Amino acid sequence: MMLTNQTRDTVLLTDARYAKTFWTRFLGLMGRAELPAGQGLVIEPGGSIHMFFMRFAIDAIFVDKDWKILHISHSIKPWRISRMVRRSKRVIEVNAGLCASTNTQPGDVLALS
Repeated sequence: MMLTNQTRDTVLLTDARYAKTFWTRFLGLMGRAELPAGQGLVIEPGGSIHMFFMRFAIDAIFVDKDWKILHISHSIKPWRISRMVRRSKRVIEVNAGLCASTNTQPGDVLALS
């Protein structure tokens, strides 16, 4: 699936994967050595994430039911826990620095196709 920022007319991910079950949400990106460019994970439901057993930093994008960005946690390092974001329905895990390089900001609206 492709994830785009409709507000800024940019492509964020060309290979977005969904994690909807307990195990796929729990495992997330654990065990990977890296996150290839263009890949990311959409965790649903999600109001916070953990970085236990991770090997690299990520940006975490918290969105509401309408895919509007509520909060972005930039460059969360391994062995950390994100803050809890109220009203967040999904968390999108992307490469660290992607949000800054694409000027993605809270208030922007995303789309998954």
